[in-house]
Amino acid sequence: MRSAGFRRTLAPSLALIAEIGAKPGSAIIDVGGGASRLVDHLIEQGFRDVTVLDLSAAALEAAKARLGDRADKAHWRVADATNWEPTRSYDVWHDRAAFHFLTESRDRDAYLARLKQALKIGGYVIIATFALDGPEKCSGLPVMRYDAARPRADARVRIQAAAQPAEGDDKFL
Repeated sequence: MRSAGFRRTLAPSLALIAEIGAKPGSAIIDVGGGASRLVDHLIEQGFRDVTVLDLSAAALEAAKARLGDRADKAHWRVADATNWEPTRSYDVWHDRAAFHFLTESRDRDAYLARLKQALKIGGYVIIATFALDGPEKCSGLPVMRYDAARPRADARVRIQAAAQPAEGDDKFL
């Protein structure tokens, strides 16, 4: 049952990655990916350049252990996305577990500076956040909640909410 739950919650991410046309050679970073199973699915789909970045070394080790020999097919980075220094660029920046925890504007600004530094020109950003009527806490920690316009203003890039696509907008979430 737990595996099915993970698959269900990953479905929007996997669908968006497919929708933007990511190819097996696309460089994808999963920010806050920790023990997420997104990396498993991407490797299963033949992606060859997947990086998982997380604050928790333990979460990354759990993911590596789960993947076994396949763990070598991903790059693993223990770092805080607000002060990490990217050494390369990515076609896809995926985050469904970190940005919403950044409740201070200086932390969001630092995160976005790393995003802009690491994203290739023409790259895609997929960020999942809580809606305005969503929970105020996740895992006992306070979170920021957003409407379709808020991340756009925060990121100073065009971001489209998947639940409310606007005709003519870029395909960003």
